[in-house]
Amino acid sequence: MRKRIGVDIGGTFTDAILVDLDTGSTKTAKVPTTPSDPSVGFMNSVLRVLDDGTAQDVIQTVHATTIATNAIIEGNVAKGGFVTTEGFRDILEIQRQIRPKLYDIFFNKPKPLIPRHRAYEVKERVTAEGDVLTPLDEKSARSVALALKKAEVEAVAICLLHSYVNPDHERRLASIISEHCPGVFITVSSEISPQFREYVRASTTVINAVIMPVVFRYLAKLESQLSTRKVAGELYVMQSSGGLMTSAVAKEKPAYLIESGPAAGAIAASYIGKMLGEHNVISFDMGGTTAKASSIERGQPRMARSYEVGPAATPETGLTKGGGYPLKTPVIDLVEIGAGGGSIAWIDSGGALKVGPRSAGASPGPACYMTGGTEPTITDANLVLGRIDPSYFLGGEMKLNPEAASNAIKEKCATPLGYTIVESAMGIVDIANASMLRALSLVSVERGYDPREFSLVAFGGAGPMHVNALAKELGIPKVIIPHNPGLTSALGLLVTDVKHEFVQTYVHQTSTIDIDRLNKIYEDFRNNAMKLLSSEGVRDEDVSFVRSLDMRYLGQSYELLVEIPDGEVKPTDIRKIEERFFAIHERTYGHAVRTEPTQVVSVRLVGIGSIPKPRINALPRGNESPIDASKGTRNVYFSEASSYLSAGVFERTSLKWGNVVKGPAVIEDKDATTIVHPGYRVEVEKYGYLVMTPSH
Repeated sequence: MRKRIGVDIGGTFTDAILVDLDTGSTKTAKVPTTPSDPSVGFMNSVLRVLDDGTAQDVIQTVHATTIATNAIIEGNVAKGGFVTTEGFRDILEIQRQIRPKLYDIFFNKPKPLIPRHRAYEVKERVTAEGDVLTPLDEKSARSVALALKKAEVEAVAICLLHSYVNPDHERRLASIISEHCPGVFITVSSEISPQFREYVRASTTVINAVIMPVVFRYLAKLESQLSTRKVAGELYVMQSSGGLMTSAVAKEKPAYLIESGPAAGAIAASYIGKMLGEHNVISFDMGGTTAKASSIERGQPRMARSYEVGPAATPETGLTKGGGYPLKTPVIDLVEIGAGGGSIAWIDSGGALKVGPRSAGASPGPACYMTGGTEPTITDANLVLGRIDPSYFLGGEMKLNPEAASNAIKEKCATPLGYTIVESAMGIVDIANASMLRALSLVSVERGYDPREFSLVAFGGAGPMHVNALAKELGIPKVIIPHNPGLTSALGLLVTDVKHEFVQTYVHQTSTIDIDRLNKIYEDFRNNAMKLLSSEGVRDEDVSFVRSLDMRYLGQSYELLVEIPDGEVKPTDIRKIEERFFAIHERTYGHAVRTEPTQVVSVRLVGIGSIPKPRINALPRGNESPIDASKGTRNVYFSEASSYLSAGVFERTSLKWGNVVKGPAVIEDKDATTIVHPGYRVEVEKYGYLVMTPSH
């Protein structure tokens, strides 16, 4: 027996799914998240899916975590020191001249993660070509090491000028600091982000350094608890890029985990789309705390070229750029907003109804949970509108209190605004939907895609409840709702592969690039990838590679990612590569000048180690009528009718392949509820996915 476990920790619930790779059978669990110590919820979920005697059958446990992101957002980082080239001590203070709002005179740059009094300089200098202009002064280096020791720092970030070209000084400096400060966590920029742009590289290095002790202790605790429970197999962690890495590697590169949790959902959506022959999809994940969206083209999630983490983790856009700490690691392009089931409805100083971003979370939770929460949330609104069966929440494991939900909405929203409870509840849902529509537009329209040409994969505990209204508004023709929607992100952990990205800045005009040098960089990358993947237990025959270049027009400041075929690059390939760049530039910006010279900026390779995937079994064949799954009817409020309508209620697990459910209807799963609006239909496909389309 070979089993794999995926565990995804969300803001409200921690989800686990155990898959038997031999039979395709699954077992799931959803338990409350434990914010004070996420490892408690992690182990609670693992123990729920393990039967007696099955712990030894586990070959791998995969985890998605927000521990790295939360450490930055909450300021729960290690005491760090920063070391750089003489004359560049203030780089963390100066940051960049950009700001999220150009005319906001009250904007303050984010406070450096390492203060100036713990920033140190060493005498050395390397040119942009990698030549040593000033050798490393080891006396200066030892003086800095002693100062770090005296400051009692727990972590050190080393970022020397142009070390991405020549890392020798950084490596020697790290060795000296390690000698004088045993046990201190050290991050060097040439290993974590060997790319140009000094502040961005320094910021990435600092982020990795100050969260390294936090992530190290967290993962070590999980490893210890799994070992104590005799759960076999190694612990893997989801990266922000959608690939896996062992916990041993994750402890060294925690900056690669910043968007670990949301990435799992995008990977699951990509996998589901491929199963159904849909290679262009939009992923929509609405959980208990946030809603997340990402676009997937040709079966691959779109990657963000730059990212920021601070008050939140988000791709850099004109609305956010400059508001946080830039991070230069591979990250799936995600938009995340504070609109989850637990998002709180409130009235601002101008008397307008608002929803989120503050969430009731797992504690105290929505008012209807009766666990101490008194603020109205999206979940409370959906309960009042009849969308949720109070006696069947989490398959009946948790009972909800409709009266508590109504009272919270009445006290905090309806009475102050002069509306009825139902009007206020519908208003909460409409406002939340408007926020989610903006998120879906950001990952489609703003990225140069027409959402009407994509299918929408919806999941999360609350996603299927809201997706019909969103798809209708955007004109998306098809919605796909997976099995166990509330645990889809956990499934995403089990359908991806081990991945590692290697990157090297190499600035050169494309037409005259040194092809031998380019091929040598790729050869070194391949060798390093094979070595790292082998150390993680991946067989040579299971390794593949994806190669790409960061390119731009000569004189531009920012680049586009251009994939190139595997194999030796030949002179005849250069024009083909440029043509790919022109096509991507035209799609992204609406224009491309094919006579203008282009420039390669960075060389990239992703090493992929394939691992066993779960097998999904087909459902029994049924006819069009879903009568065997019927649970009767109940009144559900629909805004397009401005009233409650009698909606058919169906049990998801009793549906058969070929069944058709026509709206208005409710399809109840143990972990999520799907709302089918009037004018829409849902057909159950071969593997049990729900496919929602307009009925006319």
